[in-house]
Amino acid sequence: MNLGLEGKACLVAGASRGIGRAIALALQREGGRVAAVARNAEGLDPFDVKIVADVATAAGAQAAIDQAVAAFGQLDVVIANVGKSFARDAAQMDDDDLAKSLDLNLWTAARVAQRAVPHLAKTRGSITMISSIWGREGGGAPGYNVAKAAVIALAKALNHDHAKLGIRVNSVAPGSILFFGGGWERRQTADPVGTAAMVERELPFGRFGTVEEVADAVVFVASPKASWIAGACIVVDGGQSHAF
Repeated sequence: MNLGLEGKACLVAGASRGIGRAIALALQREGGRVAAVARNAEGLDPFDVKIVADVATAAGAQAAIDQAVAAFGQLDVVIANVGKSFARDAAQMDDDDLAKSLDLNLWTAARVAQRAVPHLAKTRGSITMISSIWGREGGGAPGYNVAKAAVIALAKALNHDHAKLGIRVNSVAPGSILFFGGGWERRQTADPVGTAAMVERELPFGRFGTVEEVADAVVFVASPKASWIAGACIVVDGGQSHAF
């Protein structure tokens, strides 16, 4: 299927590894012009425009948007992908932990989206925010749960407000995804028996998802072919989650 992304100007935050890198590569394969954003240049070699910026800061988010627009003259697709989990249980969570989780997961998406809107309004473009199944139901670290739920709520609210500008905003909620350097790869190395038991117990297809499987869904949702998918949260988890 031709997704209508040929020549589209795309910005992907958190593009140097994992899901973000796979999304940026998938957009590029579809003919998109990709500005790949990360805190350092490592892993950005395959992309048209390499932007070193920390979108966890207001200045970094603005710099990323400005550099992408300077390179392409416009923006059509924005992917907000930065995120991280901190304290693993409520006993370890304090004010600072919750603040860090909200800042890195929620506020990065909000900052990038806010600064992209004036440009996306000119192209009737799209914003896709990467959440998690733990933003839809209980599970994972408490602060991560809260922050990823907030990302889904933010995407819904922004879509309501920006639809009149022709901008679609959606979120995508991956399940447990295995990639080099990711959390599940580290846990698999540290506790192979426990990880294998988790896979057998919780993943219906008996395996982790791949970054490419998430990327394929994200690219479709972000593309013009998904023109009537708006304000939605798309789950990509192989049936792992229990929420309807």
